Amino acid sequence: MDIEHFDEFHGLPVFTLPHHKIRSLKALPEAEAVAWRLDCGWEEEWTFPELWKHFTDAVDTERVRALVIGPWWSGDYSELAPALELIVADAARFPALRALFLGDVVGEECEVSWLVMTDVTPAIEAFPSLEEFAVRGCGDTYQNGAVRLRPVQHERLRLLRFESGGLRGSVVRAVGESELPALERLELWLGIEEYGGDATVADLAPLLDGGRFPLLRHLGLRNSEIQDEIAGAVASAPVVAGLESLALSMGTLADPGGEALLAGQPLTHLKTLDLRHHFMSPDVTDRIQQTLGPHGVRVELEPPYDLSADDEWRYVAVSE
Repeated sequence: MDIEHFDEFHGLPVFTLPHHKIRSLKALPEAEAVAWRLDCGWEEEWTFPELWKHFTDAVDTERVRALVIGPWWSGDYSELAPALELIVADAARFPALRALFLGDVVGEECEVSWLVMTDVTPAIEAFPSLEEFAVRGCGDTYQNGAVRLRPVQHERLRLLRFESGGLRGSVVRAVGESELPALERLELWLGIEEYGGDATVADLAPLLDGGRFPLLRHLGLRNSEIQDEIAGAVASAPVVAGLESLALSMGTLADPGGEALLAGQPLTHLKTLDLRHHFMSPDVTDRIQQTLGPHGVRVELEPPYDLSADDEWRYVAVSE
């Protein structure tokens, strides 16, 4: 699966701030009308502090509702930490901020595994009115460059998403230990061990027991090389009863995982079951569709990948 820049974030069209040499600032949209995307770019030759100053000078930050951080470097890759520190230091200037995305970067700009990340906890803590937080990157290609998270308490966060080719188990455990009473949607791209994805089913247990996030309506445990094990755990997980949608896509899901879902608790209450990018046989996918389709569940399946491949040659959608 190719990661692409998205056109919308937090229900707002994404608008990339023009180059600082463009003086027609009157042509900028209203501050609250778009999700502002900041991109140092390969050709602009400006640093993130320069870009940040241009942004805060040109836009009424008190009305900004959504912020998307693209490449924070020009030329050689650099770590996220200094850019994030600058954003956090100016948090008081963004009282209306409801959504923040760190790492809107595609393969042509930098592979996910090459993004040099940091502890993103301060970004959540700095914005008490934040409702949506997402981060892309794993960074284990670089020493100490992985995404990190500490257990956090936040009263208003409704959506939390980590997109990674290798998400550390420590991040998964920190999510499970966090106090997020308003959380409705949780997405974790777990990735593979080669890129730092060492999370286990045991790490997921607090997320699956159903008591941690009582308002949770969507759960995505995706992009994993242990997708069959995850499906087996989800099949009997109490959290599923309260969900409207479940995503087990992008990983190495094969017949054992599909069979576990069929043998487990009923999934007929779901609106959507996302199983795209899978290695299940037509027999199993047909049975899933026949079991859930008549109940109005939208089962998202696509033609399977090479079913002759053994476990070693099955692959997740996003790794490097």
